[in-house]
Amino acid sequence: MNIKTLSDKIRKILRMTFPNVKTQLNHINSFELLVATMLSAQCTDKQVNSVTKKLFKNLKTPYDFANASNKTIEELIRPTGFFRNKAKNIKNSSKVLIEKHKDNVPDSLDELIKLPGVGRKTANVVLGAAFGIPGIAVDTHVSRISRRLGLTENKDPVKIEFDLMKIIPKKEWSDFSLQLIYFGRTICKARKPGCNVCPLTELCKERGRIINKEKTMAKK
Repeated sequence: MNIKTLSDKIRKILRMTFPNVKTQLNHINSFELLVATMLSAQCTDKQVNSVTKKLFKNLKTPYDFANASNKTIEELIRPTGFFRNKAKNIKNSSKVLIEKHKDNVPDSLDELIKLPGVGRKTANVVLGAAFGIPGIAVDTHVSRISRRLGLTENKDPVKIEFDLMKIIPKKEWSDFSLQLIYFGRTICKARKPGCNVCPLTELCKERGRIINKEKTMAKK
């Protein structure tokens, strides 16, 4: 089976399994989504949502974050981990938004990745969820599962992104990456993938290796 046929079959099953997908980060505008996505690095969406519920009551706009002290921001986002670096990047990004974008979040990948602490994954999340611009956001789920399914052999997120862009229709980029994220959270988990309930099991090139590994561990 060639990779295009494989990807078509996977897309069809994922659309049936997860027909309605959207980012699980709570936000009411593009700036809140940008901040929440920056906080989500090495942190669960659930934890981020818990933090931003209080955070956005205290700091709402780029001006608020730009004028707040690093310590104030750090204390508000501490539970998300790596809070010092995240606070610095959010504060500096807010300054750039004010100085170069009239305090608006740009709807361009090239401009978004110029913001401090914003990589392609964060930029693509914002583009897709806030502006409806298709993008493939490669997080740990997308990276792991796209390799397990044989859609890429690369480990570098940017290379994976471009590999998937070649085989997934552009209009489906955002939904496809979200479907893989949903799939990774509920079925194809990193440590214990649910191969016995997986709708993609017959298409997975790693299925045999994973099952044999589980059998070996069970015997020990």
